[in-house]
Amino acid sequence: MADIFNKWKEGLARTSKAAFGRLATLFGATQITPETWDEMEAILIQADLGVDTTQAIIAALKKQVSLNGLTRTDELQSQLRSELLNRLNAPVMPQLDEHHPAIILIVGVNGSGKTTTIAKLARQYSRQGKKVLLAAADTYRAAAVDQLQVWGERLNIPVIAGAPESDPGAVAFNALQAAQARKSDLVFVDTAGRLHTRFNLMEELKKVDRVIRKALPGAPHACWLVLDATTGQNALQQARAFKAAVQVSGVILAKLDSSARGGMAFAIQHELGLPILFAGLGEKPEDLQLFDREAFIDGILSPRQ
Repeated sequence: MADIFNKWKEGLARTSKAAFGRLATLFGATQITPETWDEMEAILIQADLGVDTTQAIIAALKKQVSLNGLTRTDELQSQLRSELLNRLNAPVMPQLDEHHPAIILIVGVNGSGKTTTIAKLARQYSRQGKKVLLAAADTYRAAAVDQLQVWGERLNIPVIAGAPESDPGAVAFNALQAAQARKSDLVFVDTAGRLHTRFNLMEELKKVDRVIRKALPGAPHACWLVLDATTGQNALQQARAFKAAVQVSGVILAKLDSSARGGMAFAIQHELGLPILFAGLGEKPEDLQLFDREAFIDGILSPRQ
């Protein structure tokens, strides 16, 4: 358990140091003043919690101060932790065992870490004894197909791919047929990195989703959006667009260890109601961790030297 906590603590070092680290100075044995609230608001907004989430937290803390008669800033620390905890849902993982095969659509913009994240997921599930198949439906970027095939060879996991610039819907369809024939347990469908501002590309993503639904009723059984944690609030705009295009059921925060903007996790939950399922805390496959809201909050609030 200590190793897991240390992984989260180290993975969140940049977020903690860049923004939340300033809270240590704020939480001294001094009186709570109007300036206390102003400074806390500035810290939380700079940590990418978003204005709405920050204001809701400040309002809740002021209410606790009034109800409990708190007067010193050091008494706010545990209250803030509780408020942050209340704003992150414990992830509820989909029951993929109910489906054979279970189809998981993976979406996200170029550069989000999507293909690498798929490889990490495939490795984790295959190590759990699942028979995994990968669908390289990112046919517009040859390097993406190559990258996924390299991972497949490295992990000994089959990859269904098409010709460059072929119809991604056809690749998804072929992958579903292959999965059924091979009695696969899980299929991860890699899609082309869509710029969320490009209407035609988002429409094509909808088409891939429709092909999967037609080929296998009830599929996809999950749609996970990979977000680059280093992009901060811009990731929220991406999430809105993808949620409008397809039925996103959960978020994977990639590159959290490289980000000073981990606070955007709260904004995702507050504004979109999407659960965060996994977090990328490093380069190694095992660094993709199931999201642990308590470890996340303790990591960002952990004092830094």
